[in-house]
Amino acid sequence: MQNLYSYSLDGLEAVSFIPSLPFPEGHDVPPSCVLARQDPSSGPAARLLTDFRTLCVDGGVSWLDPRRISPEIPETPVKTSFSLSSGCLTAVNLSYPRWRDALSFVRPASGKKRVHLLAVGDVGGTLLTALKLLGGDVISTIGICDLDEKTVARWCAEMGQISWPWEYDSLPDVVPVDSSCLFDCDVFIFAAAKSIPPVGSGVQDVRMAQLEANRPLVERFALQARSASFGGLFVVLSDPVDQLCQAAWRASNVGPDGVLDYQGLLPEQVQGYGLGVMTARAAYFAKQDARFASYLSEGRSFGPHGKGLVIANSIRDYDDGLSQELTRLTLEANLRIRDLGFKPYVAPAVASGAMQLLLTLRGAWHCGSVPLGGVWFGVRNRFTPYGLELETLDLPDALYARLQETAEILRGVL
Repeated sequence: MQNLYSYSLDGLEAVSFIPSLPFPEGHDVPPSCVLARQDPSSGPAARLLTDFRTLCVDGGVSWLDPRRISPEIPETPVKTSFSLSSGCLTAVNLSYPRWRDALSFVRPASGKKRVHLLAVGDVGGTLLTALKLLGGDVISTIGICDLDEKTVARWCAEMGQISWPWEYDSLPDVVPVDSSCLFDCDVFIFAAAKSIPPVGSGVQDVRMAQLEANRPLVERFALQARSASFGGLFVVLSDPVDQLCQAAWRASNVGPDGVLDYQGLLPEQVQGYGLGVMTARAAYFAKQDARFASYLSEGRSFGPHGKGLVIANSIRDYDDGLSQELTRLTLEANLRIRDLGFKPYVAPAVASGAMQLLLTLRGAWHCGSVPLGGVWFGVRNRFTPYGLELETLDLPDALYARLQETAEILRGVL
């Protein structure tokens, strides 16, 4: 068994495989932190630790199946094992300059959250309506900002006139927000889009066609988040979701000299909501074709909201052929809506946007893109009082190979 050293870290008990760290000696009690040194660009600065093997490699898809790192589980002292099995052990990456701020992020203040939404176009307006109706238990106010002041006035008035009879304070208030105050909130949602290929344009990969237009926009607001020392959740809903998450994080962490200084958004502060609708679309097809029925109880979705998406018909009885077919149907679902002459924004706004945000704020499992191996990768995850938790599974070889391929696709875009 490798030696674990005890430390006292800002009032928290910690352990580490690293000797002689510059912290006071800890006490013989169950620790709440494990201190490590990993590539600061490879994953969260602080996360819930569910398997010690993930400390042995920098972030990557192997974190989703720790058996791929090592077949043997590291032996640890009883008190540390108790913290691990209890789900209350935070892995802290000391190589990340803002690791102390990361500890504050994983232990946020309780209570309802203030949400600010940038842009109330087709997607933003639909998202706003769903959050207003469904978010009363976790959202106090929804602030909206748009270039068109009349659009803001219209949505504030419309939303203000929606309430349950005689329960006029049960739904979140919707209020205008000036662009200078966008980051005076707990959750910021980027739903702005500079251009969307029109219906009938013939563009096959609509999401990637938006990268060039939307990347400067998200980078601009990421820099504003850095200037505001934003400590909340930075949500990306605009396409291409996963690549814009990576662009936002990197832009916020580059100093005036152009060097990556890690003084902006924490990796775990940035999450993309695009996988939720892909998960729901796969279920839509699974309900229509009995061959895919296993997906409804045993299936999973991984990867981006676009090329590289991985739908697994079942984790237990994985069938690569069926999974590839279901993935194709899911990927092309938005094109079928365009074939009808409509922009496919309703399902993404609700299934990827509103539903996943509400699950996030409730601390529940949800679909989202998170930092994993230097890219933002869609997985089942949740926020806990001890950090971001990624679902780990025993992944079949063929499925694991698809995930590795997707990671390489994402690395090749930015």
